[in-house]
Amino acid sequence: MSSNIIELFKTSYSDMMQLNLGHLDKLYADDLVFKDPVHQIRGLAAMQDYMADITSNVQECRFEFLDQLVSDRAAYIKWDMHFRHAKLGGGRLITVRGISQIHFDQRIHYHEDAYDMGQMLYEQVPMIGGVNRWLKARLAA
Repeated sequence: MSSNIIELFKTSYSDMMQLNLGHLDKLYADDLVFKDPVHQIRGLAAMQDYMADITSNVQECRFEFLDQLVSDRAAYIKWDMHFRHAKLGGGRLITVRGISQIHFDQRIHYHEDAYDMGQMLYEQVPMIGGVNRWLKARLAA
């Protein structure tokens, strides 16, 4: 059972521009809790609205799955997200490393994504990005 839901999860997110929002009920439970560094969403309908918003604001968004640790009711999946947004990074392809923690029975009822907001957003904005990269270089030195 766990391998089926994990494969459905990975297939669903492999190309978010092809994601069928009407089929999210096959992946997510009605009482889903979704978290990421910016949002906390409760319920399948709210997740469908969130996904509709995301896919309407990007030109490309796909996930490359790198590694996973799966048990009977939970999984941790490491990924690179590749996306293109007209207002970020001059419209070029941006790659962000992250990990998803999911808990499931027949469907996913908890999904949390962790990733570096600086890499995803702050470094892509012209003035803020330069300052952010400078600070990182100073801290690394």
